[in-house]
Amino acid sequence: MATYKDYMLFDKLPQTWCAGCGEGIALQSIAAVLASTGYDKHDIALVSGIGCFGRVDDYLDLNCMHVTHGRALPAATGIALANPNLHVLVTMGDGDGVTIGGNHLIHCARRNINLTAIIANNYNYGQTGGQYSATTPTGSITSTSPYGHVEPPMDICKLAAAAGGTYVARATSYNPVQMRKLIKDGIYHKGFSLIEIMVACPTHYGRYNKQGEAARMMKLMNEQSITPEEASHMTEEELSNKIVVGCLVNKERDDYYTKYHKIIEEEREEA
Repeated sequence: MATYKDYMLFDKLPQTWCAGCGEGIALQSIAAVLASTGYDKHDIALVSGIGCFGRVDDYLDLNCMHVTHGRALPAATGIALANPNLHVLVTMGDGDGVTIGGNHLIHCARRNINLTAIIANNYNYGQTGGQYSATTPTGSITSTSPYGHVEPPMDICKLAAAAGGTYVARATSYNPVQMRKLIKDGIYHKGFSLIEIMVACPTHYGRYNKQGEAARMMKLMNEQSITPEEASHMTEEELSNKIVVGCLVNKERDDYYTKYHKIIEEEREEA
């Protein structure tokens, strides 16, 4: 029986993420999920962008494509439409996938492209020095907001759901068991699926905002985590410092390729 080790490139280790970063947990979880599916490696394609979580492809024994900043989703869209038999995964960070690539995220969800987007959110551009991103909480200190961030943060899951995403979920690196379940469900889902993973960035965000060491940051994420059911009974003010984890959207809608293929078949029948 396959294990996560069968999908890893151990000769590329040790990985380059900072000590305490939760993205290593996400990497192992992705490999473990792929092993549990039984998919042949040649039937999987992984696309990554630039940033901390864009390094995932360095350590996975898969067909991977590493593209420019913010452009992972359009590249993955081309792959998914060119070969609908592939299981397409996309790994991005909050800077890459939402701040720079936000427009692609909206249209990928709107079109319901059959792929799985996994976004690691650490509230900043971790790889390039800790600058604020679209998800940085208001008032937070970053290298580019030393007196406090003035912009409101973007909720990745709400954005994906509003744009038409048919599977939307969120987990934290504190709970890899839940993370694996949500990623697996997202991979099995036909259509656009997005799983946001909250990860600690002790090097930049945690240090700037005096959140303590990585273990304390992980514990804080767990303390802030609530279920969708609990969230439904809370006010916006009460939800302001909470992390809603679990499956947030799960609905059926024909994916883009299926709809396009139906049109082609109908035209052939009429010809």
